[in-house]
Amino acid sequence: MTKPASLPMAEGPYPPSEAALAEPVPQAEQQRGAEELRAAWKTPEGWRYVTAVNNSEVGKWYALTALAFMLIAGVVALLMRVQLAFPDMTFLDADRFNQFFTMHGSAMMFLFAVPMFEAISILLLPAFLGARDMPFPRLSAYGYWCFLIGGCFVLGSLLFDAAPKAGWFMYPPLATKEEGIGPDVWLLGLSFIEVASIAAAVELIVGALKCRPPGMRVNIMPLYAWYVLVVGGMILFAFPPLIAGDFLFELERSFDWPFFDPTRGGDPILWQHLFWIFGHPEVYIVFLPSIAIAAMIVPTVAQRPIVGYSWIVLSAVGTGFLSFGLWVHHMFTTGLPQISLGFFSAASEAVVIPTGIQIFAFVATLMVGRVKLTLPMLWIAGALAIFVAGGLTGVMLAIVPFNWQVHDTYFIVAHLHYTLFGGMVFPVIAGVYYFYPFIAKKLLSERLGLWAFWLIFSGFNITFLPMHLTGLMGMPRRVFTYPESSGWGWLNLISTLGAFIIAAGFAVFLYDLLRPKKAQGEIPRNPWGAGTLEFSHEVPEEAWGVRSVPHVTSRYPLWDQPLLVERMDAGRYYLPDAPDHQRETIVTSVIDAKPVHVQRVTGPAWITILAAGFTGGAFIFPTFHIYTPAIICGAFAIVCIMYWLWTSTARPPKEAMRDAGLGLRLPTYASGPDSVGWWAMWITMLGDATAFASVVFGFFFYWTARSDFPPEGALHPMGHCVVLAALAGVAAWALTLAAREANVRGKVALARVALVLGPLAAGAASVAAWAAVRDLDPTSHVYPAILWALMVWLVAHLSAGVLMQGYCLAGSVFGKLTPRHDADLRNVTLYWHFMAVKALVTAAILGLAPGWLT
Repeated sequence: MTKPASLPMAEGPYPPSEAALAEPVPQAEQQRGAEELRAAWKTPEGWRYVTAVNNSEVGKWYALTALAFMLIAGVVALLMRVQLAFPDMTFLDADRFNQFFTMHGSAMMFLFAVPMFEAISILLLPAFLGARDMPFPRLSAYGYWCFLIGGCFVLGSLLFDAAPKAGWFMYPPLATKEEGIGPDVWLLGLSFIEVASIAAAVELIVGALKCRPPGMRVNIMPLYAWYVLVVGGMILFAFPPLIAGDFLFELERSFDWPFFDPTRGGDPILWQHLFWIFGHPEVYIVFLPSIAIAAMIVPTVAQRPIVGYSWIVLSAVGTGFLSFGLWVHHMFTTGLPQISLGFFSAASEAVVIPTGIQIFAFVATLMVGRVKLTLPMLWIAGALAIFVAGGLTGVMLAIVPFNWQVHDTYFIVAHLHYTLFGGMVFPVIAGVYYFYPFIAKKLLSERLGLWAFWLIFSGFNITFLPMHLTGLMGMPRRVFTYPESSGWGWLNLISTLGAFIIAAGFAVFLYDLLRPKKAQGEIPRNPWGAGTLEFSHEVPEEAWGVRSVPHVTSRYPLWDQPLLVERMDAGRYYLPDAPDHQRETIVTSVIDAKPVHVQRVTGPAWITILAAGFTGGAFIFPTFHIYTPAIICGAFAIVCIMYWLWTSTARPPKEAMRDAGLGLRLPTYASGPDSVGWWAMWITMLGDATAFASVVFGFFFYWTARSDFPPEGALHPMGHCVVLAALAGVAAWALTLAAREANVRGKVALARVALVLGPLAAGAASVAAWAAVRDLDPTSHVYPAILWALMVWLVAHLSAGVLMQGYCLAGSVFGKLTPRHDADLRNVTLYWHFMAVKALVTAAILGLAPGWLT
């Protein structure tokens, strides 16, 4: 790949010498630098506060909103427990109960568990890394507003008796045949939220890879950052299959394409595969971030480095990898072949090994340290007890014969809640108590914290421990009432009483969290004596994150580098000022964290709110089968995002180099793999390729599962149109690549010609792909339906590629893109590398697969 023309490289000494670090900074220079940073990073005030994009603000909004959604889901659960407290209750009717259990599960999974991880990570990760902010602050803000809009829309359906009723897993044909808009609310509303989740995952992965402080190699970065990388990668590969399933599901709901209708060749088992390929990694997406919180608390309470750092990292990666091989243990009763049951049963047992390594490493750290039982550690101990119990029942469920007996009983409900409460809720509350001094510069009450812990811990066990027995006695899940003769009444009453004890514990916790604390006074800067960088932040808080970006040489720099905080405060390290009043952070290399360039990050803006609002309209209007406003909203969303990118990203800087401090001068512009935008595109396209692969998986699933695929006498795509689509798609890629190479060599006119011809080729590929299948009726059978779905997917992505090519052409014409500053064109070329593969794969399926099948 040709390098950008004459981009400057870093200049000056690195790593810094001890003499350079010890050199005093004049007081006047310190004060001037602090004032510049304060002005650049000032948080908007008054009604403009909602335009803030600082990770410190967006992270708090995200966390509080996720907490609010969790409380709503908890109230819904309490109402269900009231209905189940006694036999033959009529507190809720069957229809309302079905809505409640569907929305309880959906809200807890999609509106609390994953968003809470992303909220905490957006808030904490820059502090752990000693960075000023995330690499794309407006993307974080956009994700939050999408989450808020989507969550309010989905939960608001409860108020209008329009919520989905088929369960949080939305199995067809029950969900596809359900009348009303409930399933569409679930599909489109939660798909909208999934977009926000993937956006946050991309932000977090790039932040952990590229925004570490100088010197923080991957083998010394905080364990929390490792867990963010693992979980971000899991989101990237777990959510796209669900998005692909939602795509097929909504096509059936809206246009009667029979993907899950057995009478026309479809198969509802495909939905289960796509859903649980997402659904089981989701459990570990929820669990691993909580282990990350424990990984930061345990060394602090032990006052010694974690035992087995490398083993913990390998185990976290192994857990993430193995979690993708477990989805079928949710489908043991669907009639799969015995060999499949054996394989997935073994995989379900194997995942215990890396999980156990992590837990034993924490126990070993506590054993060799001098432990003080602080309030955060008490919550971690409670989490460990509950999660181990849930893990033991998980091992039982991995055994196929036992699974057959308790499948869809309350034993499963008990196991799920033991896993999620122990693996997520308790550690998150521990994290709130531990990190609250960092977030709010105050301490929570130890007395109230003890009350909250014992109420929630005892209430949880009173609620869910009896459910194991209830399930073994035969009570099925998702029933709204039961007869007195069943003998389940006393167990259900105990569970209901326990649920109210849990609610009382959360009430105490919330009161402590939200009560005014002005009378508390100033707290110590690092009240727990932690060794990682998050407690290097100043008290009272400054919006700039860190006064200067440090040079880090150990895993616990606050313990191992005694003068670190003092030098950070004095502006002795990197970026101690902001002479242009621009928000900046340092971007480093992926492996060894050498300084690469200074990244100018975006500041407050209304455009993110507008973009999220219009994106919401594009998803929400189709719920009511109102398509014209949806198309208009989609167009405006694209315009907003284009404006946002045009005005704030990859703009040629006024100065090519920036004095970063300690004699080091760094470029102010980067292109290709040196830039954070290139990594964001690469990561995003991996997720998109996973979604595309899931649609392709659907095609081959039907081929192997259905004897009537394709049906007798079926029409096939037109071969010459398929060939034309493939050739035109590859030509569009080749023209984009040619434009990049011509531009970097200074042949700007030739590059512009290629960028004019590229969209024409992409348009021709779209027309040819449509013409190839236009004579096939997608409502008649799943065979033409899946071919149409592949065509729609390809054309939608070709259209996005056309927009990107046009954006680069405009950038070249108006001076945003030059031979020296070509980040946009390199990122778009990377997108087209993936597009070329998609075009060829789609053409192979449309043109060659019919011959293979017959």
